[in-house]
Amino acid sequence: MHKRLLFVAGGFGILFGAVGLKLAAATVWMPMAPEKRQIAPQVPDIPKSDPRGLMAGDFTLPQVHRASIVDRNGQALAISLPVAQVYANPQELIDPEDAADKLMKVLPALDRAETVRRLGLKKQFVYLARDISPNQEIAINNLGIPGIYFEPGERRHYPLGRTAAHIMGAVDIDDHGVAGVERFFDKRLTSDRTPLTLSLDVRVQAVVHDELQAAKDNFQAIGACAIVMDVRSGEIVAMVSLPDYDANNYAHATDDERFDRAVTGMYEPGSTFKLQTAAMALQLGVAHPWDRFSTIPIHIGRFTISDMKTDHFAPWLSMPAVMAYSSNPAAAHMALDVGAQRQQDWLRAMGFFAPVPVELPEAGRPIVPATRNWGISTVMTVGFGHGVAEPPLSIVRGTAATANGGILVKPTLVSRASAAPAQATAPAAMTAPAPLTDPSMAKPAVVTATDADDVVQPEGPRLLSEANSAIVRKMLRLVVTQGIGKSAESPGYFVGGKTGTAEKIGPHGGYLKHVNVSAFTGVFPMNAPRYAVYVMLDSPKPTPQTHGWTTAGWNAAPTVSKIISRVGPMLSLFPDAAHAAEIDATLAIPMEPGVPPGYRPLGPGNDPGDPRNREPATKPPAGHGRASRPDSTVADLRPREQPAMGARVQTVAAHPSTHLPPPTPRLD
Repeated sequence: MHKRLLFVAGGFGILFGAVGLKLAAATVWMPMAPEKRQIAPQVPDIPKSDPRGLMAGDFTLPQVHRASIVDRNGQALAISLPVAQVYANPQELIDPEDAADKLMKVLPALDRAETVRRLGLKKQFVYLARDISPNQEIAINNLGIPGIYFEPGERRHYPLGRTAAHIMGAVDIDDHGVAGVERFFDKRLTSDRTPLTLSLDVRVQAVVHDELQAAKDNFQAIGACAIVMDVRSGEIVAMVSLPDYDANNYAHATDDERFDRAVTGMYEPGSTFKLQTAAMALQLGVAHPWDRFSTIPIHIGRFTISDMKTDHFAPWLSMPAVMAYSSNPAAAHMALDVGAQRQQDWLRAMGFFAPVPVELPEAGRPIVPATRNWGISTVMTVGFGHGVAEPPLSIVRGTAATANGGILVKPTLVSRASAAPAQATAPAAMTAPAPLTDPSMAKPAVVTATDADDVVQPEGPRLLSEANSAIVRKMLRLVVTQGIGKSAESPGYFVGGKTGTAEKIGPHGGYLKHVNVSAFTGVFPMNAPRYAVYVMLDSPKPTPQTHGWTTAGWNAAPTVSKIISRVGPMLSLFPDAAHAAEIDATLAIPMEPGVPPGYRPLGPGNDPGDPRNREPATKPPAGHGRASRPDSTVADLRPREQPAMGARVQTVAAHPSTHLPPPTPRLD
């Protein structure tokens, strides 16, 4: 019996010894690694990246799945940070109250009562906290609370806050893009961890934001937007919409703050559209710089197309003078010379009938009259920017096409240097270049710019000949040197552009007097076009400095001047004062150009587009060089086919923007 007890005791001793050795091996000599669900996935590995790599924007955290977004210089715009979600299995907890007290030492923001309630539920899974940092995760794990686990995750962060917030957009709780480039490139950002390089330059973006905010505050506007775009590549260097929001707080931003006025807002372009009217008239060969157009008010039904009462124009103005002084009736006559069908064809080819093809899902569709309603009144009013509503980026795109040699480029938010090289295709001409008799008007400007950047050739369909583009550039420069856009001048940068002011529609219909949308679209430097700059102010108020005026020449144009002066050096463009006289001489065009021998100019006694002409126009006299108008186009100009002006207004007003209904223009 005694021996049997000793044998059993020895057996238990050996068994307990084996268990002790096993425990010692598992906890002291060869400890077991913790489960992945508890700690491992969220502890960051040491990043293997040198400082030079950081500056180049190729730094990525190994446990993060969504790629970062950087600007063209590698500045981080959006990054994902490793975080963890804390959850519990209440069935494994011993004391819910004690566990809650311990958790609150690390997460003081927890609601103790709610946490105790959750930990006491008869469930196997409850969330306790989201998006905690790796340090907090380690601290909780060290508490040794049974039944507490971690789920790996990541949180999107925008280091620059408001900078480019509308462009960046946001992601939802599951890290899926819901707005902006985050949504447009959602698949790319989740499948390729290489940083997405945008065309933006945050330095330029910050300057544009500051100047636009200052203008908005100074003129007490309810909204504003500004755009800087490379006219050769279509790269958007800066794009600002105000009011804006902190991209890190997207969920709490108001609808007005989220509204992107640059691509979603629809505004009547006003006189900025006269640029398109002049360009298509030149390209289609129906008008030349020496042709003259009537500024006498046009009566149509019970409405009148006229200039402002303070304007005292000559009865007839040449095309450069029409642009410089911005006459509505003269632009209407110019549009009538083009005709309804060709006007629609031009605007459609320029992209004004479709959303802007930019990498933003918020890009809206323009508001244009139906083709069946495109009669004589629409031809005239669209000619000076009335009756259509376009997003500002579309206006910038059209401006770039007229100034870069006639190529319609595609606006893009992706850096050209990082984008895959596109296959070059031969540009398709819309129409044959218009004949030009006076070669001095088409002579390309002498380029004396000091930048040494590689030459970027615009890619896209050709809509305007090089010669006609050169004439347009000269007229745009004339607007700034001698016309109503003088306040846009930035010494040494040879700015050219066009003002545009439009009245807004009230909440109950009808136009609001003295409530305007003021805009300026321009390009610099005009002797070697590089960048288009656009500024729009919604409902600006007069100030003592503007002498009671709210038109674009008093508010939008000077804002463009300030932006150009500040961003020029950032873009490696410096003012050239030493060659100013020579450059301006190459950009000069007479306000009233002489008529070349053998041409009979449009003007008094030769105005086929005059709506009072009931008979179809005949071919122009020999030597005039105009293209004859097809009979179908002439028919569109007959008074019997005119839709009532009120009907046209209702057509446009029936498709108002959510925020800003399409207004009617005033003279700038």
